[in-house]
Amino acid sequence: MRLWRLIRILKPNQLWKLLKLGFRYPLMISPTLKATRLTVAISNANYGKQHHKNTAANAFRHALWNYLIAKKCSSWSGEPQRILDWTQKITDLHEDFLPNKPLAREMDLHNNKVGRHLYTKMGDLSVEALISLLQEKTDASQFVSQIEELTKLPEGQLAHIVEADKNEG
Repeated sequence: MRLWRLIRILKPNQLWKLLKLGFRYPLMISPTLKATRLTVAISNANYGKQHHKNTAANAFRHALWNYLIAKKCSSWSGEPQRILDWTQKITDLHEDFLPNKPLAREMDLHNNKVGRHLYTKMGDLSVEALISLLQEKTDASQFVSQIEELTKLPEGQLAHIVEADKNEG
């Protein structure tokens, strides 16, 4: 989604939250936008339209997005916790601005956390190695039908709530 399109659909209180966060972390904005564009391009190339649904491909996109935001922001900040705080805040805010049903929202937050966890464990991966690792995790993504199931997954396990349509890519 284009930045200006997103800004136009935000309510005034949402825009204010975004501006406040941007003022707190001004150096993180540009790398986050770059990470977002790269995430969408990689997800489109690997999964087509499937990553826009609540499929395993969507889990891939959320984990990739969080990892790439943290990695790109690390060029601007040497404080790992500050990077992770920003990454969580901006991606949580995204979930607040574009609300899903409760299970889909929790699934997205879970998969975001997986990406941040991977960054803390392996923050020096190349993009190619990251894609390969996340594709393996995507293939092993766990189908869930209730929020409670997300809390029982092993750390680093991706989750999805919709099976992919094999005819659509």
